[in-house]
Amino acid sequence: MRLPDWRSAIPGPPMPTIDEVDFRALYTKTKYVVETADGWSLVISRYRPVKQPFPQPLFGEPLLLVHGFSQNRHTWTSGQFVKNLLFFGVDIHILELRGHGKSSIAFQKERAERFKRPLPPDLDYGWDLDSYFLYDLPAAVSGVKRITRRERIFYCGHSMGGMLGYGYAGIHDDFEGLITIGSPADLGRGFMLLRLLAYSAPAVASLVDVGLAGFNLERRATDSGRALLSRGLSWVSPALSQRLRPDSREAVRFNSVPVDAVLKFLERQLAQAEDSPLYKRLTQRLNRLVNTERVSGEDIRWLLREGGEREPRKVLEQFARWIRRGEMVCYRTDYDFKRGFEKIQVPMAIIFGDLDPLASVESTRSVYRAAQSEYLLWRPVKGNSHIELTMGHDIRQICYDIKNLIEYARTHRTRSPVLPRIR
Repeated sequence: MRLPDWRSAIPGPPMPTIDEVDFRALYTKTKYVVETADGWSLVISRYRPVKQPFPQPLFGEPLLLVHGFSQNRHTWTSGQFVKNLLFFGVDIHILELRGHGKSSIAFQKERAERFKRPLPPDLDYGWDLDSYFLYDLPAAVSGVKRITRRERIFYCGHSMGGMLGYGYAGIHDDFEGLITIGSPADLGRGFMLLRLLAYSAPAVASLVDVGLAGFNLERRATDSGRALLSRGLSWVSPALSQRLRPDSREAVRFNSVPVDAVLKFLERQLAQAEDSPLYKRLTQRLNRLVNTERVSGEDIRWLLREGGEREPRKVLEQFARWIRRGEMVCYRTDYDFKRGFEKIQVPMAIIFGDLDPLASVESTRSVYRAAQSEYLLWRPVKGNSHIELTMGHDIRQICYDIKNLIEYARTHRTRSPVLPRIR
């Protein structure tokens, strides 16, 4: 016996499935710029929902999405994460942290030239995790609140973005709900390889510094010799003297890690080996961070090609310090993220893959136990690792978790949202 479709019982037009709806019909896309207190211009991409003939239970609810380490907006757009939330009517705002994506170093130079203002002092990859926490997040949250005219907004962060959200929620009252995806609260706990890397990081960095110092010293000596020779030949052949004159190049420094180049190299290897035994071996090596059985090969290659960014050396060093000391601290203010966990009272969902070595039961347990939220979801997603949580086959399940949290917050609001003024 064939059961009737439940959608036919709903009065009005039949309720479509997400797959039956054209993605481009769900939104209007814009972008806007927010300014940080220390001089950076950050770009936020907005997917504003369009009213549909079918029910959109979360229409107009603002959600700020923040990517993770060395990533950009494509963390959220490489799969159907954004589409699933737009289907419910969520107003999506995607922040790209300083130096990432549209908030690039080139964009800062363009803005400085246009508005005749100085460049940020840390422009040459001189920022750290504290910069994201103290400047980028407050600017983005204030920007979303201003654009949407809301007193409080929802926040969702992946990996590092979620870790920053833990810290922010412990001292600010701007969030109506907090969702973290693949975000550890005790980085390195239960992941021995990462701990070994953290302990070896200072030695490796020192070796690189020594190597670069030797290279720069040798180049300076060579340049000095060329300068003397150029000066001596100036009266014989001015043209030859000009050619021998040394370049005014800056010293080579290890101030960033080219994660983007590494990911693009991996993408090329995967593309070449897709139909060979080598492909299986490569994907098995990646399996610690992405389970290729839960995401399409095309999507993962696109993310590797378009979604990677250079990350400052200082960010890696701060992560390594957190792991070695078992802490999460903003060193400029001495604010301890972990002490703030017990002050988190907003509805919170902690979502992670059961195969994820970074965010696991062990590394997320402390924030779950300490938080005082009445609505508190702590859930592993079966068969998932770290990366595919925002782009893989289980996105719909994760987006329903987000929907349930927002619906709970809407029905348990202690204060009403600020509605747009009628002119």
